[in-house]
Amino acid sequence: MANVDGRVLALDVGRKRIGLAVSDSMGLAQGLDTLLRKTMREDVARLRQIAMERKVSLFLVGLPLNMRGDEGEMAEFVRTFARKLEEGTGLPVQFQDERLTSVEAESRLQERGFSLERMLKEKRKGAVDRLAAVILLEDYLRAGGEAE
Repeated sequence: MANVDGRVLALDVGRKRIGLAVSDSMGLAQGLDTLLRKTMREDVARLRQIAMERKVSLFLVGLPLNMRGDEGEMAEFVRTFARKLEEGTGLPVQFQDERLTSVEAESRLQERGFSLERMLKEKRKGAVDRLAAVILLEDYLRAGGEAE
């Protein structure tokens, strides 16, 4: 899919939380507060509101592929969520392979001196999800706005 004018909202979709990152006016990825999941309808409504406030023109959704590159149960869950998001907002959704983004996020936290205990605490607060969304968006922007 071609590069899109406007800002991109990246989502690291999980069953409990959604990590968020948005491209800024300089084309850089900025992490946003992680959303705690409620119902599908409420999640879509909150994301629609964020997209309007941030002038987003595209949702970039991390697709959780297995290490071999095939799709499993979680990828099916994410595709269903993305379809509802697209229907509920009228904005296009683009998928990007998110393999290893959570691993990289945890590695970045370790580099910042986070202990295992603090990393687990931050994970519960959504820091890993947010950072995974930032990494997803950075990869997308580095590739010139093309999903891999």
